Amino acid sequence: MNASTGEIEGDAVRAEATATFHGSKIGLHVAPGAFHSGRVEVVEIGIPRGAPSGRSAGLISRRVVDLVPHRARDGSKFSSGTLVIAGGAAGYTGAPCMVGLGAQRTGAGYIQLAVPKAAQKAVSLRLLEAVTRGLPEEGGAHVPDGVAEVQQMAERAGCVVLGPGLGRSEGAQEFARELARTVEKPMLIDADGLNAHAGRLETLRERPGATVLTPHAGELARLLEVDSEEVSAHRLRSARDAAERSGCVVLLKGDDTIVAAPGGPAAISPGATPALATAGTGDVLSGVIGALLSKGMDVLAAAAAGVLVHAEAGRIAAERLGADHTVAGDAIEALPAAMERLRSGEG
Repeated sequence: MNASTGEIEGDAVRAEATATFHGSKIGLHVAPGAFHSGRVEVVEIGIPRGAPSGRSAGLISRRVVDLVPHRARDGSKFSSGTLVIAGGAAGYTGAPCMVGLGAQRTGAGYIQLAVPKAAQKAVSLRLLEAVTRGLPEEGGAHVPDGVAEVQQMAERAGCVVLGPGLGRSEGAQEFARELARTVEKPMLIDADGLNAHAGRLETLRERPGATVLTPHAGELARLLEVDSEEVSAHRLRSARDAAERSGCVVLLKGDDTIVAAPGGPAAISPGATPALATAGTGDVLSGVIGALLSKGMDVLAAAAAGVLVHAEAGRIAAERLGADHTVAGDAIEALPAAMERLRSGEG
């Protein structure tokens, strides 16, 4: 097992514990190596803590959560974070709702959802504290004619989340590509927003604003035009490759979620919980990061903080209900406690 990348290069044992000297090695925390390492114990051998390391990757520290702004007494719902969510289709309204609820619990003050007209009623009934707008549609899905309305909505927003529940119709995919190309505000692209750019990854370099991509292994494989097994076997390399080619911060989801910046460092999740291996939790993560971006956080810091808060919320929900019985809504409700636990140093 390669201790720098987590890649398995031959026969590898599945250890109960791994002793590593001076500091933990990143490959012990990146899949598939993370699943061979067991409990990781760092053994000091006298190297000073301030010694140069030269590492280009490291575990996400809870200190990144201290960068999340609090609501100001003299603020407003707009200054607390304004987020636009563009997605949804008839029959696929759960995803944008999960994004909205996750963003609200993370502290965003004003949520707007841009959905096809056929989906507007279902979304507005589930999100009482958000504003919904029904856009032009065809067959219950977005079409390019709706791009101008989302651009208008985004003028006052701090971030746009594109893709949850969007669908893969030709019109919806064209809608996603045009929106990504023209909106200047920070943007998080997930789900079918990513699939709209399969084989077109380099076009995202033309985006005028900061961008976070949040694929799972299958979505990243489509973006890179490789097999998903290739991504799973070389997760760190794949995330970095996508970041370089797209010019975006790439967040490769998993228990070892990897946040890679183009030309910069990679931040690795210290580990999450099996409780998050359930439908909708990826949408919750998009809402968390979208809320942090809407508050004006740096894109890499927002992505890393979002990963940490999301993982901690999953753990809190699992403590209450059990990992096998947690659903995405439980993680949403645990977000405030997760933020507090991490800020207090308990997480």
